[in-house]
Amino acid sequence: MWYGKTVSQKLQAPRGTRDFYPEQMRIREWLFGHFREVARSFGFEEIDAPVVEHEELFVRKAGEEIVEQLYNFELHGRRLALRPEMTPSMARMVMARAGGLRLPLRWFTINQNWRYERMSRGRKREHYQWNMDIWGEPGITAEAELIAAVFALLDRLGLAPSEARIRISSRALLEESLQSSVLAERPGVFPALCVAIDKLDKIGGDAVAELLSDPKGTIRLDPLAAKDVVAWLRLSDLDAAASGLPGDSAALAEMRRLFELLALYGVADRVDFDCSITRGLAYYTGIVFEAFDADRSLRSLCGGGRYDHLLDSLGGPSIPAVGFGFGDVVILELLQDLGKRPEPGRGLDAVVFAFGESERPAAIRLARQLRADGQSVELSLSGGKLKRALADADKAGAGKIYLLGPDEVARNEALVRDLASGEQSTLPLHD
Repeated sequence: MWYGKTVSQKLQAPRGTRDFYPEQMRIREWLFGHFREVARSFGFEEIDAPVVEHEELFVRKAGEEIVEQLYNFELHGRRLALRPEMTPSMARMVMARAGGLRLPLRWFTINQNWRYERMSRGRKREHYQWNMDIWGEPGITAEAELIAAVFALLDRLGLAPSEARIRISSRALLEESLQSSVLAERPGVFPALCVAIDKLDKIGGDAVAELLSDPKGTIRLDPLAAKDVVAWLRLSDLDAAASGLPGDSAALAEMRRLFELLALYGVADRVDFDCSITRGLAYYTGIVFEAFDADRSLRSLCGGGRYDHLLDSLGGPSIPAVGFGFGDVVILELLQDLGKRPEPGRGLDAVVFAFGESERPAAIRLARQLRADGQSVELSLSGGKLKRALADADKAGAGKIYLLGPDEVARNEALVRDLASGEQSTLPLHD
């Protein structure tokens, strides 16, 4: 008995989660199929990990919201949590076999994640995410490959180049810009600063400046310095953002090289430099990026970047890494808005219908043969009216219906009707 709940509440999934009925499963598997096909075309291998992990894997000291959003619990003296993101689990797997893995790794996963956060359009407390990660490649070629994969997916889903763009920035560029000024005395607060300024779109520049200069906070910048940081975040020109850096800036050279590589992939004109992209997780170290619909009417479609020191922080060897996560909720919202969300059918090839129990043995034999040939076949489990059987088969999206009545069985054949054209033919039955 569920105390304190009404009957209607008992029949609903917990708030922020989803039931997947057949029609929802079809669209989900359609999307997952595209995830897998893009990953396969880029030479990535699929992995998976438990949805329940040790809580400490996700608890880090950087003021990240994700720590406060954990679905966590204690069981038999162990602190556990439902996975809020896949990257730490992937890092754990890499660390477990670090000595025997051939680098670079190209891994992808389609994983279910849980975060107890405030819900809005495109944001739920449970969602699936497609991750693609490259481990063991320090060069910017890895970022270019992953960004190209995101565009490959968007193209497969039918989005025009004008309907979605990727915005790119660099934490290394931001860190270089601040090292000689506002963070000269306190470089250690940089990860927390990134977490704070990631809230720019949510709470606005003035509120971010207050977070940065809060005397009781972690960062504690001078108020004027905090406003300078917020002003820097408004820049969308790479040269302007790097105006205070020396000519041999590694971060600047890396960003320029990335745009050169993206041009070779044919996607540079679909990418914008945007200083405000910082990502809300503290472990990012270099290039960061997010994809948005062109009108910015939804939250980001995906996000990722370089995280070279995550394995170090977990006590493992130093292995450079870069990756992204692409959620299932926002992209389906965007496809719906654009009138491009499909309604996949069942993929049913045929229905076999026996008019009565006397014809059932022949119907079962026919269904077995069609299934052995690789077809998806629904065998009618009871008799009924032919009109209803034809309507149900058509509604299910079947291509054909095989009809077995007394006369057909006596002639050792089935009547075959093509549901698209209405044409009929006969098929000999075999013992």
